[in-house]
Parts: sequence; structure tokens; C-alpha cells
Amino acid sequence: MPCPSSPFIPIAAPGLHTLQLDDGRTLALLRPDWPAPPWVRALFTTRQGGCSPAPWDGWNLGDHVGDAPARVAANRALLQRAMTALDARAPQPVFVQQVHGCDVLPLDALSRDGLQSAEPGCNGSDCDAAVGQRTAPLVADAALASQPGLACTMLVADCLPVLLAHRQARVVAAIHAGWRGLAGQNGQGVLEHSLAQFAQAVQQRCGLPAAQAARDTLAWLGPCIGPAAFEVGAEVRQAFLAGQPASAQAAVARCFSAPSSAQSPTPSAAQARPAPGTADQMRWYANLPALARQRLQALGVEAVYGNDGSAPWCTLGNAQWFFSHRRDARRLGSSGRMAACIWIDEAQPLPQ
Repeated sequence: MPCPSSPFIPIAAPGLHTLQLDDGRTLALLRPDWPAPPWVRALFTTRQGGCSPAPWDGWNLGDHVGDAPARVAANRALLQRAMTALDARAPQPVFVQQVHGCDVLPLDALSRDGLQSAEPGCNGSDCDAAVGQRTAPLVADAALASQPGLACTMLVADCLPVLLAHRQARVVAAIHAGWRGLAGQNGQGVLEHSLAQFAQAVQQRCGLPAAQAARDTLAWLGPCIGPAAFEVGAEVRQAFLAGQPASAQAAVARCFSAPSSAQSPTPSAAQARPAPGTADQMRWYANLPALARQRLQALGVEAVYGNDGSAPWCTLGNAQWFFSHRRDARRLGSSGRMAACIWIDEAQPLPQ
């Protein structure tokens, strides 16, 4: 719960708050409910607020979905204002081109404009000059930071956002986990790649071995398409089973349910279903949060908070609060994007 002086007002599950800006505009966002250290700041935006018209109404942060660049820029400025309400010296969010892959972008080598430095060792004005010459987009599905100054930011509209923090080390990360990135290849997906680099950063900070780093890692799962709405083909289930040890096969299989045994989808979910497969192709409902929890547990991360697969977390079933690509793109032609952000508050006492 926020302190009495907090500008954030809780309004609904799962952790939704409103923030009234000094110009009278009201934004709605999620504040992760997890025992993160005091130097960690994080938020997840909703669609409430902003200036975009349908089908991106209203707080769309995606610049690749057909919305006008000026509106996206204005909405991103609102994100910066929301971050500043949490941290007076809030850093700039770094947006990347997400490709449903496993690449992790370390932000410590970036300048304030979010472009990668041409020389790994440059800093200050030299670094700013070097990165100003770079125009290629940054491509990644996870971002990691161990210094204040830039915010790890991932855009979603059905895929699962995952935020990481550490109890002892000042290391944070944001991860975009759609089913392709989460499944990966041979059991190695975006969570495995991210946790490996996260553990390396923790070890550099405080010398903890990988197993200890995992035990002290906190994970928060944000809103995504829920298990009553995410209908997939047999190839998706097989992608998650592939490469898993025999001991994990049953746990993975439990994250998929046949349509006859799944929770009945909402009307909007039924309308958004993809076309049925052929007669010999089984359809399944996939539980993305459960699949992520299974992967995190296998990696030694036990402290997992947030999305438990229940209805309030479902992006498709809660059109008032969340964008959903599966719900909106087929019906309206496009969908907006929400942001999961995490950063280090430089005003708070930091560990070594």
C-alpha cells in the first residue's frame, strides 16, 4: 500500500492504481506488489490515459503499430511523467525492437538517448557523440541494468512481461516473454538467457555464485493473455516439451489444457480465437504465467510474484485496462502496446 503522501491511488485488482498529473490528466498503471529492495523502481502501464484514438486508445506506447509518431511521442512523455512520480530523478526508458528472440541488451553501455555506444569504453560527452551517429534500432527481448541512469523497458500486448530484481545486488532486468521466446530452442529460451546474464552481473557486483544469485532473485510477472483465452496449436505445446528433462515433462504438460477441460473463454476470447486446426491437429489452452514459473523454478528462482493466471491478469479479457493483440488486431486491424519498466533509483542507498 502506498504511503498517505503517495500520488498513486489503488483502485482495483491486480494492483491497479491511478495517478493524477498536475495538468488534471489521470493515468492508470500497475505497481508491482513484491518485496523489492528500496533502490528498485518499477511500473506497468495500462491503456487508460494517453491521447491515441481507436484502435490504439488511449495510452499506446508502441511506435510500430500504425499510430501517429507525434501521439506515440506524447504518450511516451506521459510514461516519463509517471516514472518521475515514483522517482524524482527517473531515468529515460529505453525502447528496443522486440523480435520474440532471446537476446539480452545490457543498458550500462548506453547513453541517455538509448543508442548503443560505438566504443565500449567511452563515457561522458565522448560517448554521447559516438552514439549520436548510430541509427540502427536496438534489437533485444530483454534488457539488464546494474547502474542508475536508464530504465529497462519492454512493450507487450498479450505476451508476458517479466521483471527481475535482486535482494543484495543493484541489478534489474525486464524481459519480453511471448511463447516463442519463452520456449526457445531445446529448453533454452529468453528466461534462461536473461538469468544467465543476470547472475553474471550479480557475481560481478557482489561475488555471489550463480546458485546463490538465483535464490536471492525476485521475479514479477505482469499481465498477459490468460489460460482461458490463449488457444494454441499442438506445435506450441511440443515446443515447450522439447528439450525438457523427463523430470520436468509432467509439470510442463500441466500448463496446457484441452479446450473441453479449460475454463470457458469470455465472449471476446471466443471471437478472437484463431481458425480451428485440421482434424488431426489438437488444440490447447496455454498458461503462459505457469510456464514461466516452471522455467524460473528450474533456474532456482523461487520468489515469483504477480500474475497467477487468474482472470484479472488476462489482457484479452480485460479490455478496459489492457491492450490485446489477439483480441484487437483481428477485429480492429491493430492494437496498442503497454510498457513494463524497471530501474535503479540513484537517490536510494545502494549496495556495492
